Amino acid sequence: MTEYLFSVHHDYSKPLFDDDADVEAMFRDTAAFNDEAQAAGIYVFAGGLEAPDTATTVHVREGQTVTTDGPYAEARERIGGFWILELPDLDAALAWAAKASAACQGPVEVRPFQGV
Repeated sequence: MTEYLFSVHHDYSKPLFDDDADVEAMFRDTAAFNDEAQAAGIYVFAGGLEAPDTATTVHVREGQTVTTDGPYAEARERIGGFWILELPDLDAALAWAAKASAACQGPVEVRPFQGV
């Protein structure tokens, strides 16, 4: 079994949803996806992230630690949340990613973790 990172991407340059009912539906559908993944025994961990403007970037240069308020790179789209699921292969990961994308109403990038 391989662990896969499912990254949910949001375009933070515009509102994610038109109204509160859309937000509530997304949270409901995402909770149902989480329940399904847990029941299937593939759920490892998941989490939603605060907006990119809450980030702090840390970089050590020549032995000196430099911190900068805000995200590392300038971009419209950012990771808004993620899942880590343990699945038998990429085909299974892509099938679950389709469910995840439908639940969170956004694109989901799938990447396997490096083998140890």
